[in-house]
Formats: sequence, structure tokens, C-alpha cells
Amino acid sequence: MFVNVAENIKPVSYIKSNASDVMDYVYKNKNPVIITKNGEAKAVLVDIETYQKTQDAFALLNIIKLGEDDVKAKRTRKASVVFSEIRAKLQRQAK
Repeated sequence: MFVNVAENIKPVSYIKSNASDVMDYVYKNKNPVIITKNGEAKAVLVDIETYQKTQDAFALLNIIKLGEDDVKAKRTRKASVVFSEIRAKLQRQAK
């Protein structure tokens, strides 16, 4: 999806006067609105679904980063060993 950011820049005074319309636009079009104050970009308004997807993506990236840190610190184990331990634990719990 192509977003023309220049069309989605609004001053805070516009947002104050048209909050409901701006929120409807953001929700329906899934396009962010950049909010300016004194001519400078200060915030971005996004719909809740986009926000949640962004948070989920950041969480996933953080998990990947943690894994990379473990590899660098040599805190790794062979997959075959880990899966054997998991299978053994599951078999003990099934009894």
C-alpha cells in the first residue's frame, strides 16, 4: 500500500477541531496521520490494528535479538538434545 505522507500531515489545531473525522479517516484507510505542532512533526496517529501489528512485530524482533545474543554468548544447545528432554518430560507428565 502506497501512502502519500504529505497528504497526511495535519497541525494539532486541525486535529483538535476535527478529531472524530481524522480518527474515522485513520481507521477506514489504515493510513497514519502525522500531527505537527509549531510546524514540526510531533506525533503519529494510527489505527489500533496497525498499532497492535507494529507492537507484535517489535516483540518478535526482540525475541530474535535475544536469540542472537544467546548465540554470541555461546548459550546454545543442540536441538536433538533439547527435543529429547522435551519428549521425556512430556512422557513423564502423561503418566
